[in-house]
Amino acid sequence: MAPRSNPSERQRRLGAELRKLRLRARMSSDAAAELLEGERSRVSHIEAGRINVSNNRLYKLLRAYGCPPGPCFDELMGMGQASGKGWWDEFDDTIGPVARNLAELESRSVVVRSHEPHLIPGLLQTEEYARAVISETESDAQRTERYVEFRLARQRVLTRDTPFTYRAVIYESALHTLVGGPNVLRRQLLRLIEISRLPNVNVLILPFKTGAYSAYGRSFEIFGGVAPELDTVYLEHPVNSLFLHDGDQLDEYAKMFERLSELALAPVDPESTPESHESRDSLTLIQHVMYTL
Repeated sequence: MAPRSNPSERQRRLGAELRKLRLRARMSSDAAAELLEGERSRVSHIEAGRINVSNNRLYKLLRAYGCPPGPCFDELMGMGQASGKGWWDEFDDTIGPVARNLAELESRSVVVRSHEPHLIPGLLQTEEYARAVISETESDAQRTERYVEFRLARQRVLTRDTPFTYRAVIYESALHTLVGGPNVLRRQLLRLIEISRLPNVNVLILPFKTGAYSAYGRSFEIFGGVAPELDTVYLEHPVNSLFLHDGDQLDEYAKMFERLSELALAPVDPESTPESHESRDSLTLIQHVMYTL
């Protein structure tokens, strides 16, 4: 099989982790090739995500590289066994590689942490809010509807049989931006409150008064599995979105998210009574903005 020219994020990540483990074990590409009974170029292709590695050979490499049994070993084996196929295949007529990578990342995540400074995060959007957002960059009405369907399908990860934990820190600006007009925004804010009833969803609002916020003005998501060292940071960009997995980068964004969480108001708790509200918590702020609409 010819090497693929556009590996998925999962394929690139598996290859990068195998290279990291090989170098840590001080094993040459030639020695790894001998384990695989192949040429050195095969190892290079595997580490670049351009070709697959069978389960047996992946197991052999992980053992030879000294990867101990445990969550990291199991998750790497799972990444190698995954086919990359899923519910998102039905949208191949519309979505590109980045959207596919996001859907696949979400499908195998245990916890997702999201920071959004300008808009309500996609996993929390109503249909009409999502349509208003997508139509700003997509002029074709049919494609817009397909993108909306895809975004709503992604939201099923929050209510599947084994949903991941979702923590979102949203800057107050997103509550005021009139996406689709006042009525659309008001229903979106109601949706924020309603979805917070899910035990696995945690929504925090970062108020305007947070003076230190200027240092954190970029949206990002952290996708986490059972092995924290295999987390992935996603940075959305109109031209070239990025998936980061360097250890120092992971630590930096994890610390940034925790700092944002500390600066934010207490999380939305739809079950609380008005008497139990803090003088300034996320629910109170959302309700205040809704009142102004």
